[in-house]
Amino acid sequence: MNYPTTIRGMLLRSTLLLTSLLLTPSPKLFSATQHTNQPNIILILADDLGYGDVQPLNPDSRIPTPAFNRLADEGITFTDAHTPSSVCTPTRYGLLTGRYCWRTELKRGVLNGYGAPLIDTDRETLASLMRRAGYRTAVVGKWHLGLGLPGSQNEGCNFSKPLTHHPGMLGFDQSFVIPASLDFPPYVYFKNGLATSSTTIKQESVGFPAYTRNGPRADDFNMQGCLDRLTDEAVAIVKSIPHNTDPTFLYFPLTAPHKPVLPTEKYKGSTKLGPYTDFLRQVDATIGRVLEALDEADAMDETLIIVTSDNGSFMRRTVPSMPDHVTDNTVQGYHVDHHEANGPWRGTKADIWEAGHRVPFFVRLPNAEMGGTVQHSVVGLIDIMATLEDLTGTRKAESAGPDSHSFLPLLKGKEFARPPLICHSAAGMFAIRHGKWKLIAGNGSGGREQPKGKPFQAPWMLVNLETDPKEQINQMAHQPELFAQLKTQLMQIKGKD
Repeated sequence: MNYPTTIRGMLLRSTLLLTSLLLTPSPKLFSATQHTNQPNIILILADDLGYGDVQPLNPDSRIPTPAFNRLADEGITFTDAHTPSSVCTPTRYGLLTGRYCWRTELKRGVLNGYGAPLIDTDRETLASLMRRAGYRTAVVGKWHLGLGLPGSQNEGCNFSKPLTHHPGMLGFDQSFVIPASLDFPPYVYFKNGLATSSTTIKQESVGFPAYTRNGPRADDFNMQGCLDRLTDEAVAIVKSIPHNTDPTFLYFPLTAPHKPVLPTEKYKGSTKLGPYTDFLRQVDATIGRVLEALDEADAMDETLIIVTSDNGSFMRRTVPSMPDHVTDNTVQGYHVDHHEANGPWRGTKADIWEAGHRVPFFVRLPNAEMGGTVQHSVVGLIDIMATLEDLTGTRKAESAGPDSHSFLPLLKGKEFARPPLICHSAAGMFAIRHGKWKLIAGNGSGGREQPKGKPFQAPWMLVNLETDPKEQINQMAHQPELFAQLKTQLMQIKGKD
């Protein structure tokens, strides 16, 4: 595994840069926008982007990622960042509420496009927090937390009627969203709670890589053009920054590289590795368009940018004797000599193993402060709420964000040791992470890889990720006190309301 050598190189680079920063005066960490003392904040959440699919985390990758390379050069690269779940909906819930999703009625799996709203309107969200901090707030992209659709999957929806629950009721001043993943009907754009078109046609199901379920599709909804349409909306908000008196908070959850894998004509063949990696090029270019819009608006150095993913890649490693997506684009797997979607980590999307929830995570500070540094501390996407709370100095509601811990010290070059972090699999398996140690409360992946196992069934697995990053050696028998301590901490955190 080449990753430790790569990480050591990045660490040396970051050490030299930090030394330079300590010896020379630097501008204010969070520069003011034109009309306020708060930076703009843009939070981009890719969909199923694997750790090994971006060059700053995998220099051996054959997929060009110039936007991610720029983020690494001008920002902080986090190597040990985790989603609260290894699938879509629960991660998005945790990100926006600072609360683990397994505290709700959704204990496993995800919602579909017709799912009931998961976030109560009286619960504090990132958007409502930022609105109280004086921000104009916007969301563009994949919602996947339930909308108040006028009708049901079985009886059909009347898209001419307004939604009864939508992001505007959760703190967002502006919203332009699709209900769920791009393979879930209904395929409809909703702008501020209203469908952009109420006329639908039937979308037929399609096999992988353009995988899509059948269901209603609005006549203004083009599957292949969806990512570009959403990006146009996000870029328009970025370009409007100079014309607003309030700072901007934009949450931009992408639809890709999640299925359907549908790169536009511009990117088809761009990697010579098939549609999946061509789609990854388009994802990078999408992020690049946002960065370019910030440059054009002369707002880059007044903006805090966070770019990450909701879980690992759905691609799985395959043995050399079997085809992979490069040799047969209908295969949802890869050979490591062609591609390594989830980097060195064990498992895939949906698993409790590292590949399910260890994700790319980049933070670019205003004025490119801390640019080119690498951070190895454990952080979680669930911590973004508390971090932005500290950044803006706006106190969240007493009951809000109970599982969120601010990593703002890391953005100031200081130390931060996160309390134990909980990760959760698609099938409801828990793991607790504390420092280099990880305890899996079950006897398998809890997701898609074999053995799948069952939550809380013996034997649990205790691993030292520093010495055993592939999670192969169970240390329970050698570390009985540590096992007991982590088990107690897990059950205590799990038992809180």
